[in-house]
Amino acid sequence: MTSTQRQNPPAEQRRGRPRSEAAERSITEAVVQLLEEGASLADLSIERIARTAGVGKATIYRRWKGKEELFLDVLKDVEPTDPELPGTSVRDDLVAMLESLRQRGLAKRSSALLHNVFAQMQNYPKLWAAYHANVVEGRRRTGMAIVRRGIAEGLIRSDLDAELINDLFVGPVLLRAVLRPDGVLDGDLAEHVVDAVLTGLGPSRQPGPRG
Repeated sequence: MTSTQRQNPPAEQRRGRPRSEAAERSITEAVVQLLEEGASLADLSIERIARTAGVGKATIYRRWKGKEELFLDVLKDVEPTDPELPGTSVRDDLVAMLESLRQRGLAKRSSALLHNVFAQMQNYPKLWAAYHANVVEGRRRTGMAIVRRGIAEGLIRSDLDAELINDLFVGPVLLRAVLRPDGVLDGDLAEHVVDAVLTGLGPSRQPGPRG
């Protein structure tokens, strides 16, 4: 191979990464298409997905170990993305976090695809566990970090477990978004919850020493 060939690899080598991304996009879009056409998660074999995407099964297996990993990536694509926290204050970050949760609740109500996938996911323990480990747990860590910052800044009382405090913020929105399909998800819900909980958890609310 000449030095010129080493410096200028063939076009097919240079375009390898874009082709890989195009293949991944075709595969995830094929899953969404099949789900929108009414297929259940149980109906979606790797062979059927590959046929719909116009790729070989090996192309899928090079990127995902199995259906659970593939479904998880598809779910991440179709769910509303987590926002960048403003970082201006503990309150602002808490509001942004809860607003994201409210938006996901609205999306699940308005999207038959999301509603059906989440309903079916609970029948797939591995997929449900992977979703919690890779998605839900990351969001929980974000909330815990904000709460700990609030404690460190003296905005939140320090005599309660940080995880419990995080649950007090997240719980009301999660209740309406998941457990109460008719629960009101007004645009100012996140602000109302944050302000109410911050007021109740302010340092002045800490109990005095017991005699």
